[in-house]
Amino acid sequence: MNRFKASKFRHTEARLPRREAWIGGIRAGSGASCGNHVKASCRWIAFNAEAAGMLGIVPLECKDGGKRTVSQLCCHSDAVTDFDFSPFDQLLLATGSADETVKVWRLPESGQDMPSGAGLTLGPGGGPVDMLQFHPTADGVLASGAGKRVTVWDVGQQQPLTALDSHGDQLQSLVWKRDGRLLGTSCKDKKLRIFDPRASPAASQSVVGHENNKDSRLLWMGSSDCLISVGFSQMREREVKLWDTRRFSGAMLTMALDTSPGATIPLYDTDTGLLVLAGKGENLLYCFEAAPAQPALTQVTQCRTEGSTRGLAAVPRLALDVMACEVLRVLQLTDTALVPVSYLVPRKSVQDFHEDLFPDSAGMLPATGAQAWWAGDSQQVGRVSLHPAQRPTETFTSPVIACTQRQAADDTGPTNTDRSEGSGYSSPSSLASPGSNATSLSASTGPSSGFASSPSQKSLQSILGPSSRFRHAQGRVLHRDTHLTNLRGLSLTTPGECDGFCANHQRVALPLLSAGGQIAILELSKPGRLPDAAMPTIQNGSAVADLSWDPFNPRRLAVAGEDAKIRLWQIPEGGLRETLQEPEAVLRGHTEKIYSVRFHPVASDLLVSSSYDMTVRIWELSSGQEALCLRGHTDQIFSLAWSPDGKKLATVSKDGWLRLYEPRHSPQPQQEGPGPEGGRGARLVWVCGGDYLLVSGFDSERRILLYRAQALPEGPLSILGLDVAPSTLLPFYDEDTSVVFLTGKGDTRVFLYEVTPEPPYFLECNSFTSNEPHKGFVFLPKTACEVREVEFARALRLGQSTLEPVAFHVPRVKKEYFQDDIYPPTRIWWEPALVGSAWLAGEDGQQRRASLRPADMTPVSEAPKEAPVRKFVPASVYLEEKSDEQKKEELLSAMVARLGNRDDPLPQDSFEGVDEDEWD
Repeated sequence: MNRFKASKFRHTEARLPRREAWIGGIRAGSGASCGNHVKASCRWIAFNAEAAGMLGIVPLECKDGGKRTVSQLCCHSDAVTDFDFSPFDQLLLATGSADETVKVWRLPESGQDMPSGAGLTLGPGGGPVDMLQFHPTADGVLASGAGKRVTVWDVGQQQPLTALDSHGDQLQSLVWKRDGRLLGTSCKDKKLRIFDPRASPAASQSVVGHENNKDSRLLWMGSSDCLISVGFSQMREREVKLWDTRRFSGAMLTMALDTSPGATIPLYDTDTGLLVLAGKGENLLYCFEAAPAQPALTQVTQCRTEGSTRGLAAVPRLALDVMACEVLRVLQLTDTALVPVSYLVPRKSVQDFHEDLFPDSAGMLPATGAQAWWAGDSQQVGRVSLHPAQRPTETFTSPVIACTQRQAADDTGPTNTDRSEGSGYSSPSSLASPGSNATSLSASTGPSSGFASSPSQKSLQSILGPSSRFRHAQGRVLHRDTHLTNLRGLSLTTPGECDGFCANHQRVALPLLSAGGQIAILELSKPGRLPDAAMPTIQNGSAVADLSWDPFNPRRLAVAGEDAKIRLWQIPEGGLRETLQEPEAVLRGHTEKIYSVRFHPVASDLLVSSSYDMTVRIWELSSGQEALCLRGHTDQIFSLAWSPDGKKLATVSKDGWLRLYEPRHSPQPQQEGPGPEGGRGARLVWVCGGDYLLVSGFDSERRILLYRAQALPEGPLSILGLDVAPSTLLPFYDEDTSVVFLTGKGDTRVFLYEVTPEPPYFLECNSFTSNEPHKGFVFLPKTACEVREVEFARALRLGQSTLEPVAFHVPRVKKEYFQDDIYPPTRIWWEPALVGSAWLAGEDGQQRRASLRPADMTPVSEAPKEAPVRKFVPASVYLEEKSDEQKKEELLSAMVARLGNRDDPLPQDSFEGVDEDEWD
């Protein structure tokens, strides 16, 4: 294109397909990463699935017009941050992850099972892998970016060729030049850098790119010396810049796009010069023609899509429909679908091959190998014709990974059909091999609810792996008649180690802002508006640090004060009628402010506390004396938790360590393991029957970590990032359903996850969102749930001046039956298994369990099976042979029915005429 010649792409139009052509039935994920979240080869499409560590894999083309099957690939133990297909071997896929490793996979031919393991692993490196790109001319060369470093790998040797460390801040993108000689990067320090990796690890050129350090991307314009960068201006406008490395002191052209906040994903086609731009979270696709010689960026078209963009990828040119004049095809990743968008040049004849639109393109045979390229070989990839009759038929298989062999049947374990008996779901055998990481749907936990999955559900679940029975759980605030309102003088600045308030099935204790550590006690059986006048309170005598109700005595409240004392208060039957000033007992022993207090879950009259003196003390309340003192912490103790059987105690500390104690055996920790880093706070809770520990903490975002309780030194099994917020996530675990609820003080959202002891460990469920931030969120015992409404958890939400019950329930059709898959026998939590002195003497006890089923309800597992209702006419009706006379009679009957009865009078027969004299 030049000033006096019209471009052949000026009339290019973006064509959105019908919904039937979408690749649906998926749930995409796109965490905070620099990747495009979707990539394509001539065989496969890969995209970030919602479950951490997984990719969705789907064929690029469907054979014989059939429906494409979405499979999943379990890649890493942490989030997949970026991935890339080899430009030569269409089955070779590299993945990078926050677990600091790069893995290389060989995907199967269409119709085969996904691989159970990676072909090879590179790393771990010095930090999470942020970006990946294969070399454009040499097979087996891969560049990866992590933190401030770019590493160039010889994949076949599994060794780095060089490391480029000249960056002053976090990398945001890297890109190879088309001829493979140079590599460009953009960085959070606002600079663009050019490297010649074979000459020096230092940047040969650098320049300030965009004035704002928000997400920027860099692209080479083919084999020329020109680049395209996208980023944000100082005024937070999204902008595009053209650069010439021969005059790298400033941009040749700067063009402002808009003021949208989403990071821009750029795609550039070197053969046509078309540039497609899409913003994350937006539904607008821009298409420009870039002409570096002018320089100019000319808008060709723009289109608005139905869904918001989570990711964007270009389909290889060898996969385009050239006979339809398709010059470019991009894949838009939305929340629930992959949408192919074709860019077509209208031509009068679509039966001829248009050579002016489709020049020869780079082929799929590498020009050189890794070691030859590193030694200086700069041969270029041969070009091939896109004419359907002249395209090469040979395929290239990279030697870096030998073709994976199927595992023997002995090693695969039980089949999907064997396992599906205990679940309401089953997976087609084509989606997951019995022993592969492509997890079967039948791994879903728990028994069937009596309702079978539809094929569309199976298609959806095939990408998610095991899905939770509680994925459709709903939280709702109960009627206003159940609220406590007009709460005044609340203390909203309790320490981070405190939940803010505490509640049992009868009453709630709320710290007040008044001096002297006053605590309001409110009866849940008396909802409504509280009077404006002062109410009787507990006068604790010291500011409240934490408080907890005795599970075996609903009238006893333990309050930890900032004066290093624990006071035990006995609430009169029926609630407070006058101010309490004298505690039942005072526990003395700590020398510094106390963090938290927790009652023993199994034994009565036992309390544990942690303090700034870095000790954990266990108190026998019947004697009012300290029984045990646990040591070993070197910094503040953020949280502590008893195991469900009461034998062990776990703590998480500001020093970055998890500790596991057996208090009756040793005052020193039995195990230590790495916990969340940083000093912003952490919480922990026992899950999965006491075999695992779930810890909430911080990195650059709030996240949860899962540990095996007997292997803390091995580190977390899984890490899941949730969001960015300042408050510590407070976890509550429902042991009957294995659902963990997570929220923080000042949040408006409650996250729900079902925790499983097998990968992917965290199964996401619907979250609950409130209209205003809550100051506290505390759960009530299981017996407070209304089982007739399939309610499996109930909480109290503390607002600015209200206390509202929130019920979490599972939508079910047959609510007249007791949902025994949701309600297994629950612990009789209000009865101790033994007394504290017996526990201290070495005895153990186990609490009894009881069913929550009302006497007048039948379990859904015993409900009568209903015969399926036929909703269609049997095929035999249509296939029945009829004689010609029968057909003629049916046709005549239908015609008569439409014409009506011929004996009926016509409308004009009822009209009245006029007299003869009226005609004159």
